[in-house]
Amino acid sequence: MGFEDLMEHVARGFEVIGVAVLVVGLVWSVVQALRLWRATSGRRAYQALRELFGGALLLGLEVLVAADLIRTVAVSPTLESVAVLGVIVLIRTFLSFSLQIEIDGVPPWRRALTSGATVMARAASRARSSSQ
Repeated sequence: MGFEDLMEHVARGFEVIGVAVLVVGLVWSVVQALRLWRATSGRRAYQALRELFGGALLLGLEVLVAADLIRTVAVSPTLESVAVLGVIVLIRTFLSFSLQIEIDGVPPWRRALTSGATVMARAASRARSSSQ
C-alpha cells in the first residue's frame, strides 16, 4: 500500500465520520426536540431542533471539507482537482455562513451586540444610571 492509497483511505474515513456526524446529529436533534416538545411548547422544540441540527450540519460540513482537502492535496494534486476543491470550499463556506446566521439569528459582525457579556454590561450600566 502506497502513500496515495493510504491517504485515499484516510479521506474516505473522514467522509464516513462526516456522514456519521450528520446522521447522529439528526437523530440527537429529533430526540431532544421531542423531549422539549413534551415538556414545553412546539415552538421551543422547533427552535431547539433547528439549532441542534444546524450545529451538526456545520460540524459535518467541516469534516467533509477536511476529507476533500486530504484527497486533493495528498491523492490527486492536479490543477483541475484544486479548482474543484476551491469551488467546493466556497459553496460549503457559504452554506456554513448561512447556517450560522440562521442558528444565531444575527450576522457574525453583529454577534457582539447580542452576546451575553455585552448584554450584561448594558444592563449594569442602565442599573447604575437609574440608581443615581
